[in-house]
Amino acid sequence: MTTDNFNILFVQAKNRMNKKNQSPLFCRITLNGERKQFSTGIQIEIDCWDAKQQLIKKSHESTILYNSQLDKIKSKIDRVYMILKLEEKPFTIEDIYDKFLGKEVKKSEHILSYYKLYLIKIKKLVGIEIKENTYNKFVYVSKHLEEFIKWKFKKSDYPLNELTQQFLDDFDYYLKTKKKQKQITINKTIQRLRTPIKLAISEGYLDRDPFILYRAKTVRKTFIFLTVEELKILEESTMRQRRLKFVQDLFIFCCYTGLAYSEMSNLEKKHIQIGFDDINWIKMKREKTQREISIPILPKAQEIINKYSSKEQKIFPHISNQKFNSYLKEISAIAGIEKSLTHHIARKTFASTILLFNDVPMEVVSELLGHSSMVTTQESYAKVVQRKVSDEMKKLKNKIG
Repeated sequence: MTTDNFNILFVQAKNRMNKKNQSPLFCRITLNGERKQFSTGIQIEIDCWDAKQQLIKKSHESTILYNSQLDKIKSKIDRVYMILKLEEKPFTIEDIYDKFLGKEVKKSEHILSYYKLYLIKIKKLVGIEIKENTYNKFVYVSKHLEEFIKWKFKKSDYPLNELTQQFLDDFDYYLKTKKKQKQITINKTIQRLRTPIKLAISEGYLDRDPFILYRAKTVRKTFIFLTVEELKILEESTMRQRRLKFVQDLFIFCCYTGLAYSEMSNLEKKHIQIGFDDINWIKMKREKTQREISIPILPKAQEIINKYSSKEQKIFPHISNQKFNSYLKEISAIAGIEKSLTHHIARKTFASTILLFNDVPMEVVSELLGHSSMVTTQESYAKVVQRKVSDEMKKLKNKIG
């Protein structure tokens, strides 16, 4: 059960004095920053009200009657709040007030509350159907959504049945201008937001998809990888600091295996097996797709495995992805490589410089990378293939020219 910022306060409207020098007492309910105020029906002199103690002073002739009346109001609101909490369904400050008055609370949902319920559901699937880091990405969306609603609407939540395409357009703008997210990240954020919206439709909270006309904005990907010359420069560069030498070796290892960061980090001795061809292969599941991958270990990669192999089951000592990429910036500066290196560039280098540029067929590249679909490989490496075609045509031109 989540904790709300809930409060009940009696306030005196001192600016609404009557001829008897009395002013009305109001009850103010606050729920997660939203207020609802209504009259208690009590008029009281200013000097008879103790705001700190929330009581009418004993000097007043009706102190017992009025204090009892205030206590009943507070107790009833507290009881209503607890009933709504125990139902474990999202509710608003208006729902509390309506139930206090005896009105039936309408079945409704709000986007942030519903999204948080969705998070509770998928949390139970961590380790069964989804990974912890996948769940965390949905949590980040929840945080962005909450901040956006406060920024745009000055509210703690927004009704599901009032959602429009404009809501999504404004959310896109907010992520771009306030959170400084790139469009590719925004597209992923909105994609995750839409998942529970589709669930809300199936559960009857919405009769249509309010975002049906939404189309993710096209992102032109810049495909960066190391050329043959750059890879050779990196391999021959001398790193005097042990931490840089270590990351240099791991990066080169991934250039010759195509392993993603998580696979490299989790690589164990049991994953290295002798294949049908009497050479060592890496056989493991790719974390992102849970697809089995089998990668023959090229000599350069085997050399690095031998260098770091120890009594431990894991081949390489642990290093965080953040530190890895941070050290790569130092390494690229020392080696004189102007490209901004990240771990993922090693995987791209394996696919392009090591495989495609050496005439390895696209379907084999797709298999070695562990892509779930051949289309993924074709879309990702189309420009590399075009460059390969261009190089081959230049050779042909020289032959027949």
